[in-house]
Amino acid sequence: MKRIIDLPDGLFLKAKILATERRITFKDVVIQGLKLVTETPPETDVKKRKAELKRLLKAMQAGNTEPMVSLTREEIHDR
Repeated sequence: MKRIIDLPDGLFLKAKILATERRITFKDVVIQGLKLVTETPPETDVKKRKAELKRLLKAMQAGNTEPMVSLTREEIHDR
């Protein structure tokens, strides 16, 4: 489907240079960019997922852990 869009000159030139460097068409650069933008979750989703992950990791920590201390050979055999 053909569409006409108005791009800033600087952005258009960067995209054309990128297409030339990658040896792909300008159309492919635009398609890849649109896929990247549309498939990436919004920032709020990322923040929510990070907060949920932190909460889960904290819940998974054992409550009865003691800090590790170096033991001597005698202490190891005594225990």
